[in-house]
Amino acid sequence: MLLIKKSSCIILFFLWFICSFAQEKPQEIVYDVKFQGHKKNKEHFLKRYVSVRNGDVLDSARLEKDVILLKRLAGASHAYYQVFHSHDNLYNVFYNVEENFTLIPNVNFWTTTNEQFAYKIGLYDYNFLGRNIAFGGFYQNNGFDSYGINLRAPNLFTRNVGVAINFQNWTSEEPLFFNGGSANYKYSNTSFEVLALYQLNFKHRLQFGINIFTEEYDYLSGLTSDMIPRNLTLDKQMLKLVYEYDNLNYYYQYIEGVKNTFYAQHVITENDFQDNFLIAWSDFLYFKRVGERGNWANRIRFGVASNNSSPFAPFSVDNNLNIRGVGNIIDRGTASLVLNTEYRYTLYEKDWFIMQGNTFVDAGTWRNPGGSFSDFTDSRNLRIYPGVGLRFIHKRIFNAIFRIDYGYGVTKNASRGIVFGIGQYF
Repeated sequence: MLLIKKSSCIILFFLWFICSFAQEKPQEIVYDVKFQGHKKNKEHFLKRYVSVRNGDVLDSARLEKDVILLKRLAGASHAYYQVFHSHDNLYNVFYNVEENFTLIPNVNFWTTTNEQFAYKIGLYDYNFLGRNIAFGGFYQNNGFDSYGINLRAPNLFTRNVGVAINFQNWTSEEPLFFNGGSANYKYSNTSFEVLALYQLNFKHRLQFGINIFTEEYDYLSGLTSDMIPRNLTLDKQMLKLVYEYDNLNYYYQYIEGVKNTFYAQHVITENDFQDNFLIAWSDFLYFKRVGERGNWANRIRFGVASNNSSPFAPFSVDNNLNIRGVGNIIDRGTASLVLNTEYRYTLYEKDWFIMQGNTFVDAGTWRNPGGSFSDFTDSRNLRIYPGVGLRFIHKRIFNAIFRIDYGYGVTKNASRGIVFGIGQYF
């Protein structure tokens, strides 16, 4: 009898022990969300921008995502989070933000193909009012006057909804290619654009809207044709859609992950020289950290447009767009395939200054206006340009990257050249 009582006590104690540990542990709750290190960035904007709110269940995965989002802001060079116990099951979350300087002047000087001295000056604030708004404008003179004003506010209405408004009056000398030759035209484009910006979630964004513009072509020199007028004015409307998948993670000058941006445009026009046409292209980016100082960067760009046999083909082969060293707008096409791959290596880093070297290969081909996709394999259209470059980077100024690249063509009748610019090439 005594043995039974002892056994019962042991069983009851064991059951009590199990039940006490089986009770659900109180959930850890966010008591308050705080920010540190910010000066220009407005705290109420940052609180609306991140996903974690007071009263939410503490979730490290959401905190990590918020940090990645903060590092994508123009006004942040780096960010991280800390969690501190407050009382009971309540915790304070601190987001620490290292800010970028975002009021950036833009000054460029160069010479055009006809040795005309050219310059461009501008001023942009990429964190206007401390609310992740990009606002600014530019003036350019390359023998002709150009100017533009741009506003981009991706979080203007809510955390996920914003707007972009752009006005531009652009004039330049550009070649048109036809009958085996080319002619130089004064090209003018006056445009007004309104886009709705919508962030679906952490990785996915949409832009859509309309661009109303007028193009003018005035003959300057070169080959002439009865089929192409010396003066032409085209009124057009463009419906625009951009879908972006962004899974990139930034650590100062280093990037890792995948990003893809898809662009689709429907251009509506009524004239005898160009029909309504569709154009779409995709930029696929892949970045990988290599050791402590290396970064492998890749871009594949594939684009297709309505295959009209016209000198006004939308895709151009150009130094500043796709192939470094090839020259300024050497040809045009109605489809394009370009690969850019480069290895970036940090040669020197101290405090805010970084010097980065890179080796690259740019390769591309295109479809001739009215041609077929077999044009991609035509050796006359293929361009391969290896090269080397340098980057001079300021850690705490947004996009403060001065780049210089030298590309050397290895395909038939290739050129070579130096390309300067602001920001990474891609």
